[in-house]
Amino acid sequence: MAEQLLLDPARKPTLAGVERAAEKIAGILPRTPLLPLTIDGKTIWCKAECLQPIGAFKIRGGWHRLTDLDENQRKRGVVAFSSGNHAQGVAWAARQLGIKATIIMPGDAPAAKLENTKKLGAEVITYDRMKESREKLAAEVAGKNGGVVVPSFDDPWIVEGQGSAGIEIRDQMIALTGSPPDQLIVCCGGGGLASGIALANPQADIIVVEPEGWDDMKRSLESGAITPVQDNPPATDCDALQTLIVSPLTFDILKARHAKGVAVSAAQVHDAMRVAFERLHVVVEPGGAVALAAVLAGYVPVTDRTAITLSGGNIDRKRFAEIIGA
Repeated sequence: MAEQLLLDPARKPTLAGVERAAEKIAGILPRTPLLPLTIDGKTIWCKAECLQPIGAFKIRGGWHRLTDLDENQRKRGVVAFSSGNHAQGVAWAARQLGIKATIIMPGDAPAAKLENTKKLGAEVITYDRMKESREKLAAEVAGKNGGVVVPSFDDPWIVEGQGSAGIEIRDQMIALTGSPPDQLIVCCGGGGLASGIALANPQADIIVVEPEGWDDMKRSLESGAITPVQDNPPATDCDALQTLIVSPLTFDILKARHAKGVAVSAAQVHDAMRVAFERLHVVVEPGGAVALAAVLAGYVPVTDRTAITLSGGNIDRKRFAEIIGA
């Protein structure tokens, strides 16, 4: 019965599930570094998920989900939808496991993300993110080939897999400072990473950060009910965080933890990318830099035990050079 519950897609993600995911991921991937950065006399700790093999934390949820597929499901393959980082995470796991992967990606996704997903062996189908539903397209493809749909955040395995980063942060901070984090500032699109990290660190304050105009999780937490992105949202470099509406699964976890939200501007994101490059020597994409942007902008007072996520580093070289050189 316990195993059946563990494999039930309708189940809720748990701390035990996050710990199980962390064990699985530790068996195949080294921990990403936790880098110290001094800001206004205080040291914050930056989890460099941009250094994962696919350049983002999404590899965690992809691996946790696909390794729990049974043999019949593996034969039918998987279908995912993503602007690029989840796409690469699922494609990477699928290649390792010999599973066919079909990925629904927006036509305006960064070229680097599209090409990297194809190089990992996935079949890519593009769509118009403002006119078409990626969920509907994924369901149609899965209906034709019998594949298992792997959502980018609305899934217990994905939340638990992303939460493994929180287990690593906790253990690394204890090893480095003697204490676990008391505040975690997390980049947020659909909330899979933030809710997983919240499960992994039940005593810490959780702050989610989104780009201005795409701050639906922030506004949802403030209103106490899921609130979609408003009509005609602004263009943003943070392609990884363009979620039109969050899911009850992630929202409920963050709401129960009294998480708070912050929105940052494009200029603040670009400044954070430059700081990460100049002081930490890492390449961080816009969506992966929003947590650092919130700290640098002074929106979140930091403590002596604050940790943040640098959640992705997949950006076209030309665009990165334009931002860094601006």
